[in-house]
Amino acid sequence: MDTAAPKQPAAPVAAKPSAAAYRNLVVATIGFALTFWAWNLVSPLSGEFKDRLGLSSFQQSFLVAVPVIVGSLGRIPVGALTDKYGARLMFPAVSALTIVPVLLLIPAKDSYGAMLAVGFLLGLGGTTFAIGIPLVNSWFPPSDRGLALGVFGMGMGGVALSGYFTPRIAKHGDNLPFLVVAGALVVYALLAAFLITDRPDRPVPADTLVHRLTEAGKLRVTWELSALYAIGFGGIVAFGVYLPTYLKTWYEMSPTDAGTKAAGFALVTVVFRPIGGYLSDHVHPALVTAGALLLAALMAIVQAFDPALNPGGTIALLAMAAGLGTASGSVFALVSQVTPQPKVGSVTGIVGAMGGLGGFVPPLVMGAIYSAKGSYSIGFMLLSDLALAGCVYAYGRMRNIQRDSG
Repeated sequence: MDTAAPKQPAAPVAAKPSAAAYRNLVVATIGFALTFWAWNLVSPLSGEFKDRLGLSSFQQSFLVAVPVIVGSLGRIPVGALTDKYGARLMFPAVSALTIVPVLLLIPAKDSYGAMLAVGFLLGLGGTTFAIGIPLVNSWFPPSDRGLALGVFGMGMGGVALSGYFTPRIAKHGDNLPFLVVAGALVVYALLAAFLITDRPDRPVPADTLVHRLTEAGKLRVTWELSALYAIGFGGIVAFGVYLPTYLKTWYEMSPTDAGTKAAGFALVTVVFRPIGGYLSDHVHPALVTAGALLLAALMAIVQAFDPALNPGGTIALLAMAAGLGTASGSVFALVSQVTPQPKVGSVTGIVGAMGGLGGFVPPLVMGAIYSAKGSYSIGFMLLSDLALAGCVYAYGRMRNIQRDSG
């Protein structure tokens, strides 16, 4: 029996979003982008760290992976804590705590062991996703919730901002990127403490963190949504990590050109995330998810036949980005429809964690297949199979699910 459900029903969400709803959405999205920039500070500078510390390729990859893995898994407890304490406390608190590892990167950058330890702490910046989703979900009515969640999801563009600006800022001083991001986090944490507010009628669970996570884990939809998000957002993470390598290896592009193409892919995913949410406000989000994953599957098949990059390969990759971005937005619109309100944070944490972790398997598979076969075709066909399976499941199962009463 769920002790988190309030004895009295919460007041219904207003038919139209209030000014407070939009204020919280804007402030949360900015915070999401900023903390994600901090979360991704190591990756754009990893080449410099490799040369400075004499790292192997595996050590370099592990250094980049540590904050991402910790940030993904950290969403699980942070989401549950948000259910309990609310975003008004959690958002400024997590933003302020992220300042510590950002500044610790300065003395740590001459030691690999220290960098790994700080990278572990830096993972905290990747957990704010699990704070913002239940906040936005609570403030917006169902008719506008998908678009609002999609707009908030655009904060994942903070990773792209870091990739573009961090190395350019570093040209003016080795420590400058860390000082700039830390300063921005200080300002944001102070503003968030005043500007982020929880809904007055927000249901507050009375049970323990472990019990809430256990209850969220017992919901079948938690793992169904996790699987779909691992395909959609996991695909985005995978291509963000591996696309530059693929373009340089297969199409013999320069590092600069490959980076530019990869940035274009990331931009398309960011733009299409709110589109996925918007469509989910007007069509069942399971249908939007199915259609988006079908598009991604078809484009993966096209890419498996190694088309020329211009225009065929570029079109296929950008269309695949549109499908994955749309699916990422629609899955969280689906979360808001099928998850009991007091459990949204806990479920969001688990789903978000699986999405982040889902991005680390495909690059390993793609690299292994290329090493063994000298081709990426099998890897793209496997991606198409996975996306097609998600499409069928979303259409056949998820469109018929109703919200569990609790």
